[in-house]
Parts: sequence; C-alpha cells; structure tokens
Amino acid sequence: MADQNHELRKAGLKVTLPRVKILQILENASGQHHLSAEDVYRTLIDAGEDVGLATVYRVLTQFESAGLVIRHNFDGGHAVFEMMQEEHHDHMVCLESGEIIEFIDKTIENRQQEIAEEHGYELVDHALVLYVRPRGSKVTRQESTATSKK
Repeated sequence: MADQNHELRKAGLKVTLPRVKILQILENASGQHHLSAEDVYRTLIDAGEDVGLATVYRVLTQFESAGLVIRHNFDGGHAVFEMMQEEHHDHMVCLESGEIIEFIDKTIENRQQEIAEEHGYELVDHALVLYVRPRGSKVTRQESTATSKK
C-alpha cells in the first residue's frame, strides 16, 4: 500500500481509500492489462468494497489526467484503461472475442518514423491498433461492430 500512496502523491493526488484500491486493481490486473470502469467496479464489489461506479469513473479520469493510466477507446467497444508503461506498445483487438493483445515491433516503429520524416514532420506520438480475427473466421468488421453495439 505504501507504493500506491507514493504513486498517488507523486502524481499530485490526495491519498484516499478508493484511489488506493483502484490503483491496486489496475496494477494487479493479472493477464488482463486493459480494464473498463465496470471491470474495476465489479472487482471492488467482489472484494466487498463499498465504492460506487461514479467514483470509479471519477478516479479513473483523475488517474488519466495525472498520467497514471491511459484510456483507449477501441472501435465498437467501451473505454478501457491500462497503467502507463515506460515502453511504447501497440495493440491488436480481436473482433470476435474482444481480446486486446499488446505487441512491440521495432520495424513498424522505425517505418512510422521514416514516413513522418519523408513528409517533413517529426513524429511526436502515435497509436496503432490492428483489428484482427482468427484465420478462417467469417465475421466481418461491420458485423462485429454491429454486434458489440447491441
């Protein structure tokens, strides 16, 4: 808990029990680095914590503003949050399962830099998301998006 207290103070946030609990959930998200506000809320409820969904949304927004987490709004889905990481990575989103896969590819990173330079720009930041489906699957992106909006 001391680590979370330090992180919150370093980010300029007051240490409160809901903030500490939510930060712990995000840091300990085993196997699933991308959590929605609802995922965090369900985890709190399952642990017997008395924290409302509105509080979870408010804390996650505060964490985003403080640079502790990154919010992703992948097509066809709701916002998910992940802890800020030192090393940049990109994402693949499976259109069938909704699984989010992180990957790092130096060739892609170098090529993006080259493209920006070829056009006379300096690359400042980017986000690459690949929308994928299992080989042989017949689900199209439009079908998947329509299904996830129901």
